[in-house]
Amino acid sequence: MQVRLGEPFHITGTPWTFMAQRVLVLGAGGFIGRQVIARLARSDWVAVAAGRRPIRIGEVPSVEAIALDACDPTALASALQGVGAVVNCVGGDPNKMVIAARVLFATAGKMRDPPRIVHLSSLAVYGSAARNVDEAASLGPGVDPYGAAKIEAEQLASGYERAVVLRPGIVYGPESAWWSDRIARLLIARRLGDLGPAGQGCCNLVHVRDVAAATVESLSRPVERRGFNLSAPMPPSWNDYFRLYARSLGVGPIRRVSMARLTLELRLIGPCLKLAGMALRSEAREPPPIRPWLLELCGRRVVMIARQAGEALGLTWTPLQSGLEETAGWFLRRSACA
Repeated sequence: MQVRLGEPFHITGTPWTFMAQRVLVLGAGGFIGRQVIARLARSDWVAVAAGRRPIRIGEVPSVEAIALDACDPTALASALQGVGAVVNCVGGDPNKMVIAARVLFATAGKMRDPPRIVHLSSLAVYGSAARNVDEAASLGPGVDPYGAAKIEAEQLASGYERAVVLRPGIVYGPESAWWSDRIARLLIARRLGDLGPAGQGCCNLVHVRDVAAATVESLSRPVERRGFNLSAPMPPSWNDYFRLYARSLGVGPIRRVSMARLTLELRLIGPCLKLAGMALRSEAREPPPIRPWLLELCGRRVVMIARQAGEALGLTWTPLQSGLEETAGWFLRRSACA
């Protein structure tokens, strides 16, 4: 006999109703949040997609959508009622990330039956030291406001007994604004390529589907470890990432970008493009400026070791080549329709 979750069925004349647990996803309208919702929709969980603005989810019976300010303690306390777990995907402004984490862990900690919380952190918590980092590695210090905010949010999570922290590396895949869309536009425009020594840092790539899979697995698995790195094995250098992605995009061999050119990008081209974008108040399809933080990231030699996540959460990592080909196909189809 097939039984649909949440619908009554009868055994020898007695009605029984099995209800799926509800999971609240904060920041569900973001890049990772949308993928988590899609993964949950194929599971036994009932996902509650929460964002500051109403989220369009289409006709998906196992997904609810609510408007919620994750920084509002009263609103969050109400949303947590009847919830078995929470996924915290709140991103964006560093200050808001910290406030949302503070409100979440404080509010959930006061509940009679506190939910499990899967908190999405970041590679940024490890700073810029040239080293291999597994889950036992020490954090920080943060090298920028984003990294500092992620570290502070993790410290808040450490005080919550039922928290599982996931630290993704560079999350790519269809719909990634930076690592899939903007990098593609820069490569096609030949403004980004082989950076020489400046691009020899480690690019700790992880496909967004793998992050979503790890998130859903963390909701119910009895995990002994409370923190996991998420990065595919044998990560490439940034130069190799640009080369492989350019090939998938059909760009051909990438060119060497000199330090003089990079300096020109940072001091003249970038500021001019930013001012033009502010004046037009629109998301132009022209390649975006190359930001100083991107070049700094390309030189970092931090290598994430994610063996524990694969073993404890049963993950199968998306091969880099097929992941980039899928991503390039998404970008090219999107560009053709623009």
